Amino acid sequence: MNSETSPAPAALEFSMRFTSSPRGARLARQLVSHRLDTWGHPYTSTINETLPLITAELTSNAVRHGHVADRDFHLRLTGSADILRIEVTDTRTERVPLLSSPEPPGDAESGRGLLVVARLASRWAVAPRVGAPGKTVWAKLCLSRQ
Repeated sequence: MNSETSPAPAALEFSMRFTSSPRGARLARQLVSHRLDTWGHPYTSTINETLPLITAELTSNAVRHGHVADRDFHLRLTGSADILRIEVTDTRTERVPLLSSPEPPGDAESGRGLLVVARLASRWAVAPRVGAPGKTVWAKLCLSRQ
């Protein structure tokens, strides 16, 4: 079978709901790291250090700013030969992060998470949740950059 007739490699996907709590955010980060390892990106690789950090920021924001009582957040990780994409969906519609926000004052205890995401990710954005209230914050990591 030559390359013209062989099927394209299947896209990789991991998807799960988590409780909207610090414990849920921590578990999401750990499972993303584990999934990356099983997909061939070892725990000690740059990719497996970078994407779980992005995941930690997005999931902690979903817990802190997107929390609605008795509602979980949803995480979806997809991968292909050249891109990994993480999506975190919460049910809060009115608290949408700004794509370019100023850096907080030097003594502020929070407010730098999305600056970290912007620095580490190849691209990130916010999209309205499809079919229900809420939003999805996503980030992608181009593997060719790594």
